[in-house]
Amino acid sequence: MNVILLFPGQGSQKQGMGKDLAAAFPAAREAFQRIDDALGFALSSLCFDGPQDELTLTKNAQPALYAHGAAAWAAVRDMLANRVVAAAGHSLGEFTAYHAAGSLDLESGATLVRKRGEIMFDIGSERPGTMAAILGHLNTPIDELCKQASREAGLVVPANYNNDEQVVVSGEVAGVERVMELAKAAGAKRSLRLAVSGAFHSPLMEPTEIAFSGALRATELTDPEFPVYTNVTADACTSGVEARALLLRQLTSPVRWSAEVRAMAAAHPDSLYVELGPGRVLGGLVSHLVPGARTIAVGAPADVDKLAEALG
Repeated sequence: MNVILLFPGQGSQKQGMGKDLAAAFPAAREAFQRIDDALGFALSSLCFDGPQDELTLTKNAQPALYAHGAAAWAAVRDMLANRVVAAAGHSLGEFTAYHAAGSLDLESGATLVRKRGEIMFDIGSERPGTMAAILGHLNTPIDELCKQASREAGLVVPANYNNDEQVVVSGEVAGVERVMELAKAAGAKRSLRLAVSGAFHSPLMEPTEIAFSGALRATELTDPEFPVYTNVTADACTSGVEARALLLRQLTSPVRWSAEVRAMAAAHPDSLYVELGPGRVLGGLVSHLVPGARTIAVGAPADVDKLAEALG
């Protein structure tokens, strides 16, 4: 059975993440410890015990999600290694995907995503913005609604194309609020402001590219051992050089998750999608995008047992 790995992004973090996994699997415990040592503080304690409001800060949430995803991969790597045909991650999760594919070593990846989170938080404070989820079928394309809202109120763009009835917009507060109004008139079931510290995946994040490019250049990124499908292009990446460029562009580009999943499904039909980290958000999106797809979430010891059963 072929396996496609999925790694969640910011918003999936929760207090207690990885605690029982680290207690049950020495490889997962070692992954958390090595990341603690690389960062110079006990990120694992923040993951395991919170507090939630500190864990949710962008500079902490991003390395925490990377750590949990990497620890889950360490726990199941021997079980899955010969079955993995592709990987993908949602925004921050793409970094974890490259780690699983052997492009980023554990410590370098942790340091890099910590820096990414710090930069994004700082720029978000300097250039205030927000994001909102638009749910339901729209009778006018979201791109057109964003262009209208940008003309009438303030800059706003699509940030995450999650599935056919869920898109996230990002930009200046007035622009986001206006597109929420326009979306309601265009048939949206619901529009929901997100608790974020900036307008991620939008032009408001352009200053992060300059700040983050140095950290990326200083980090070794080798060719992945299996294809990593990317948020920016929705295509498979097999080059470390290309990965570096795309991870930089990702800061200001929309996450084309729906196209990404469909591309993986077309290239690797009948695969088992294994979501590594907290929650089951990505598995739910895959089920919506690929009817009949088999998905399983692995974030706790019991999930590892279920995975073994699923693999037969």
